[in-house]
Amino acid sequence: MKILVTGGAGYIGSVVAHSLLASGHEVVIVDDLSTGYADNLPTGVKFHEISIHDVDQAFTQRDGFDGIVHLAGKIEVGESVVRPELYWQTNIVGTLNLLDFARRARISRFVFSSTCSMYDSSGMAPLTETTAVRPASPYAHSKHMVDTVLESEARAHGLAAVSLRYANAAGAVDRLGERHEPESHLIPIVLQVAAGRRPHLMLYGTDYPTPDGTCVRDYIHVSDLAAAHLLALQHAVPYQHEIYNLGNGNGFSNLEVIETARAVTGHPIPVHVADRRAGDAVVSVASSEKARTRLGWVPARPELADIIGDAWAFAKSHEIEERS
Repeated sequence: MKILVTGGAGYIGSVVAHSLLASGHEVVIVDDLSTGYADNLPTGVKFHEISIHDVDQAFTQRDGFDGIVHLAGKIEVGESVVRPELYWQTNIVGTLNLLDFARRARISRFVFSSTCSMYDSSGMAPLTETTAVRPASPYAHSKHMVDTVLESEARAHGLAAVSLRYANAAGAVDRLGERHEPESHLIPIVLQVAAGRRPHLMLYGTDYPTPDGTCVRDYIHVSDLAAAHLLALQHAVPYQHEIYNLGNGNGFSNLEVIETARAVTGHPIPVHVADRRAGDAVVSVASSEKARTRLGWVPARPELADIIGDAWAFAKSHEIEERS
């Protein structure tokens, strides 16, 4: 298939693009490089440095796309609270523009990068696709609105649509890893401390009702996420919008992440304990039973040590590149 990948120079998008190419698909990437990196792009791939608002100016039906994998968008929860308009404009309006192009270009398949953070996380049970949706941020709300649009688009126009609601993407594949500025995700921050780029890690809350008192989260290797995107493209059905949660189904506490990183890196990783942060869920773990059953998706690298080990290898290699 010929696939248009939006956000293909970003962390997850670049791994998806490489995986599509390795599986024999033709790939065209769109990315405005506002948060992505040109050196993430596969060698020789067709690339357009444009916004998703401008795809209809760059492509037509004659380009012959079979599907779109849509990963471009704003992802920072904190930023979405203080600047929600960015999230409406990019995540919602940008996707509406992309869907309008898909309709006119007769593109039949659409896979969307969604999020598990839209679910009600007040409970302790694994999150399923039927868990109540209660977005706690404009970011999560924008993703849910797009999921709702895709449901209508599938019913009205026959689009074969899939929303993949992720847990926390982590890990790395060779030279493709997390590079957020500023970094806001736990595993890369822990590894920045291990590498001496931060003096210590701030640990918010050690009095939660969990075995070690810290929050529990689900981490999924970025290569396993990429594999799910390929399966979603293959299994997308016209006039249907399917939602799949993607996670390991096993939670790891913040302290488990820190201790595993200490073991993997061999560095002490100093920690400063602070009070709980408002809004942090106690436990957030995704059930991926539906994806396993219907897509045949099985995570190949579910172990936390492997996820952190791959991220550490990337962090060290990237640091060497920065110094050279």
